[in-house]
Formats: sequence, C-alpha cells, structure tokens
Amino acid sequence: MQFSPVIAGTMSWGQWGSAFSTDQYSRIIHECVDAGVTTFDHADIYGHYTTEEDFGRALAAEPGLRKQMQLITKCGICMVTPNRPEHLIKSYDTSKRHIIRSLERSLQNLHTDHIDLLLIHRPDPLMDPSEIMDAVDELKNAGKILLFGVSNFLPRHMELLRSVIKLEANQFEISAFKTDALYDGTTDYCLQHHIPCLAWSPIGGGLLTKPDQPEFVRRVMGVAEIIATAHETTADNILLAWLGSHPTKIIPVLGTTKIERIIAAKEAMAIQLTREEWHMILRAQRGKEVD
Repeated sequence: MQFSPVIAGTMSWGQWGSAFSTDQYSRIIHECVDAGVTTFDHADIYGHYTTEEDFGRALAAEPGLRKQMQLITKCGICMVTPNRPEHLIKSYDTSKRHIIRSLERSLQNLHTDHIDLLLIHRPDPLMDPSEIMDAVDELKNAGKILLFGVSNFLPRHMELLRSVIKLEANQFEISAFKTDALYDGTTDYCLQHHIPCLAWSPIGGGLLTKPDQPEFVRRVMGVAEIIATAHETTADNILLAWLGSHPTKIIPVLGTTKIERIIAAKEAMAIQLTREEWHMILRAQRGKEVD
C-alpha cells in the first residue's frame, strides 16, 4: 500500500469533535485529495461508532471519490455506548467473529467493498494469533481487506502475531514530546521487519495548547523554532520533519480538521533534518545529552 505523505485522521471530524455535516465531509475530503493527501484513518469506535457512517455518506453521494483514496480502519475495542447496548463494560475483542463482524459493518458504513488497511486497535490479553490469522485470511481471500496491521503494539505483541501473520503497519503514539517508542524497541522492531510506522498525536496532541505547558514542551518548542528559522519553515513542520527523518520514515496521522494544516504537514515531510538537528530536539525532550 502506498500511503500518502501524511494521513488524514478522522477521529475529531464527527461527534468527538467538529461534528461535520455531509457537505463538510465532502469538502474536506476533496481538499485533502486535491492536495495529495489520499489516505484517511478511521476506527470503528470513533464518534461512538458513528464517524465511519458520517464519512461514508459523503462517499455514497460521490462514489468516484473512493477510487482516489486509501481507507484505514481499526477494530478490537468494545466501548460502552448507547450505540452498542450489548457492551456492558469497556473491553477488547480480537476473536475471529468480532473482527469479521466489525469489518463488515465498516464496509457498510463507508460504502466500499474493501478496506485498504485493517488494524487491530490495541493488544488484547486474550489475543489468539491463530484465530486472528483465520479472520485475516478469510477477509483477504474475499478481497475485503488488502493489508493487515496493528496499532499500539509493542515488539512482544508484534512478534506473537508475526508468528502466523504478516504485519504491514503499526500505528502508535510517537512525537518529539513522546519518545517511548524509540526506547521500548518499537521502532527498532518495525525497522528490522520492514513494518511501516504510522504516528498518532505526531505533534503532541493537546500539549501545545495547554496554558501550563511542562518544561520539556517549552524546551522542545524553543529548539524547533531555532531549527525552523534555518529551514525557513514553522516549528510545527520541524516536529513533523523530525518523525520523517527517522530511518523508518514515520508517517504522521494528523487529527486536525483544518485543511491548511494538512497541506502544511505534507510539505513538512519533504524537510530532511541533519543528525545534529534531530538530536537537538531529542536532547530538548530528554533534558540531557545522549549517554
């Protein structure tokens, strides 16, 4: 699968954020596609299980749009919501039955005959690799998914699944403010096994809008602004370039609803930081030199 340079994340487009109308969905989808941002990230749970359907109405109104994009969705989290009255508590379900039922519902909601990339949303303590393999094989053989991957999986979780299934992506949190994946083996494992890395909260989520920013956030932004001046760009773009400059070429999943920020982010991925610039940001986050 050829991802676009940045991925448009839809989590805040529906009930969990801007509550777009069908016309607004159509407008931002067109704007993204026209700008070369053709990969859209979903999850079944977004908007309390409503965002896929809202997005799908725009595709139903203009079926030709589907051919111009790649769709990602996730399953495996069972949320407590009136839209799923059978869920008594929040839990995980990675059974074959749940994966297939969730995917079928996503196809219906999104008015498509296939999902380009299906992800298991979170590691499940009851995860059975053979059962997941059966579900993935059935869905791939039917042409209902093209690729399969995971989200928020550590190396031990990926190794368990890779014993029976090829993993074709891992989406996890990483940014210049959240660097755990650099030290817990996640990026190393993905690089070793050629697993594409997708980053959620690639510029720290709501950290930059907090009035009482932690000291390390102020340090990182101060350094990013210095580097941005040298590259004639913005600090936000440098934070994204920091991800793209990693050997795994981490692809950011942007949660913004502003097309101008999506376009700017795409342009940022063409910036290649020097090793010293990259380490300057890491040093600012850690508050000390590398060992």
